[in-house]
Amino acid sequence: MKQEENIIYFVTGNIHKFNEISVLFSKANIKYNLIQEEIKTIEIQANNIKEVASFKLNSIKGKINGSYFIEDAGFFVDIPLNGFPGVYSSYIMKTIGNKGILRLIDDFESTQAHFTSVIALYFKPYDKNFFFEGSVYGKVSETIRGSGGFGFDPIFLPDLMPSKTFAELSIEEKNKISHRGIAWTRFIKFLRENYI
Repeated sequence: MKQEENIIYFVTGNIHKFNEISVLFSKANIKYNLIQEEIKTIEIQANNIKEVASFKLNSIKGKINGSYFIEDAGFFVDIPLNGFPGVYSSYIMKTIGNKGILRLIDDFESTQAHFTSVIALYFKPYDKNFFFEGSVYGKVSETIRGSGGFGFDPIFLPDLMPSKTFAELSIEEKNKISHRGIAWTRFIKFLRENYI
């Protein structure tokens, strides 16, 4: 593999996402160099995260000379909000934020929520798109807790560590159980199996 082909680009303007992925990438011990690329993607409102990720990936086709990926995620409050904010997570975070979500909930004990992440990869050697998905389940915290993470992390209590919100975990702890970490494991497996 030529040196310039030894690069894989993560297209994101979100430094928090890039930092989480960078930690995972450095521990994966694979033969690609990860570079952040900030290119404006086109985001649509669709029924599911994979559809949104696919459209975003295709919106920048031809703008990067090499393999590249985007990651899209959503926070779904299944009970009592029927999956809201879901695919609208980014917009809802900017408009009403964590406080707004908490105001919509009366009974926190019965809440059910999940995060879903989709990594959408354009893999140049095959000239094809590939998708890697991960989900993590839990509850909604009654209060905003923690200073780590980003987005809805301070109000999500994962089932695997129910005493802490995502924002109270270190990046390493979060990566072990998170939706992004699960999608990432599948992504790395693909890169290892298809190193060209």
